Amino acid sequence: MVEFIFHTVFWTLALYGLFEIIKNIIYLYTYTNLKSNGIYIIIAVKNQEDKIEGFLRSVIFKILYGKEDSLKHIIVADLNSEDDTKEIIKKISENCELIKVTSWKECKEVMDNIDSI
Repeated sequence: MVEFIFHTVFWTLALYGLFEIIKNIIYLYTYTNLKSNGIYIIIAVKNQEDKIEGFLRSVIFKILYGKEDSLKHIIVADLNSEDDTKEIIKKISENCELIKVTSWKECKEVMDNIDSI
């Protein structure tokens, strides 16, 4: 009888853990548009309107025309910039699907969910 209770508790916990993993994977693919292939670069910026466009264009050039085949995604997290940094990033992201613009809070939520898998 003790063995039956032990196995029941063990399998219940195992199924619960599996359910949590599946739930996190579904969340990542449904709400974050993350892909499992490639490397994500996360860039946190604040008040860099005079430098961000040149920096992002150089990174995009290296990815598209260089030998950086594994770099496929760039997430730019704005840290509440008070200048036009976010607008510049949005303009560049409209022409380049490699770049995703987000706030730091949203980026942190995604990273926290990745750690739980």
